[in-house]
Amino acid sequence: GIDDISMEVMGDSSNMIVEGRRLASKFGKCATIKVPCTYEGLIACRQLSRELIRVNVTLIFDVAQAILSAKAGAAYVSPFVGRLDDNSITGLDLIKQIDDVFRVQAIHRTKILSASIRYVNSVSQSFANGADIVTMPPAVFEKMYNHVLTDKGLEIFDNDAKNIHHA
Repeated sequence: GIDDISMEVMGDSSNMIVEGRRLASKFGKCATIKVPCTYEGLIACRQLSRELIRVNVTLIFDVAQAILSAKAGAAYVSPFVGRLDDNSITGLDLIKQIDDVFRVQAIHRTKILSASIRYVNSVSQSFANGADIVTMPPAVFEKMYNHVLTDKGLEIFDNDAKNIHHA
């Protein structure tokens, strides 16, 4: 079954904590509470994670934010790769930089979730750069296995197979 669903909470830290607790008690172990990487979001992350509620800190745009999130007990940090690329900053480099710091600091409990992916090559590159998880729209996922050369190869196989039956 489904074992991990991110559920976004908003407002100040006390609103986020109350709503996070409510969602965690309603949905149990599959609830991951999604908070923004803001002062209020990090306070909520700290409290919820102390209560053994999984937290995903989103809107991560630099390494410092990922470090703060990990120290606040985040289960996941979500660097927004596509959004960074829109602003001429290479989002995939950020994944690598976060992974490097997490390795040096022996941070194992916080996983790197590469978010806002827009291109197929960003998926494989995210994993190569140290991401544990990648989220993407269905269109990107479909392009991962629909490659023009695969299509061409299948066409050749089909033609070869027809020729074998006619021989």
